[in-house]
Amino acid sequence: MSTLTSALAVAAALGAGLMGGFFFAFSNTVMPSLGRLPADGAVAAMQGINVVVLNPLFFMAFFGSAALCLVLGVIALVNPASPGTWWLLAGSLLYLIGVIGVTMAFNVPMNEALAAVSADSTAAAALWEDYLTRWTMWNHVRAIAGLVASGLFVVALLRAV
Repeated sequence: MSTLTSALAVAAALGAGLMGGFFFAFSNTVMPSLGRLPADGAVAAMQGINVVVLNPLFFMAFFGSAALCLVLGVIALVNPASPGTWWLLAGSLLYLIGVIGVTMAFNVPMNEALAAVSADSTAAAALWEDYLTRWTMWNHVRAIAGLVASGLFVVALLRAV
């Protein structure tokens, strides 16, 4: 593994771990806390969170890690015999599918549906029950995928030593 590839793998490991930890914190503390609130308060709080989270630092960590995974995936496919290559590919695919893919396919559409309701409406209360369970379940998937991807990048680095 080249020095450049190693540096990219370190950055990807840090980014995937950061995102996995971010999603873990949501699953472990934020969502259970919101689940203790009345539906109108929980919906309003989550609507606010979903606006605030869309910021440059989040985008840099979330999509920057995805860009690193794309680059590492290509490197792995171009150099299949290099030590650690298949671990790089596995970490890259896991992050891209388990974090980015799950977010776009499941969490974002649920966030958009939640944003479309008035927090104090009966529709919001009904939506919230399903949202809390399903959104959190998919968030668990993102947390696990990010953390395991981070570990796979570390294994790739160790295999290349």
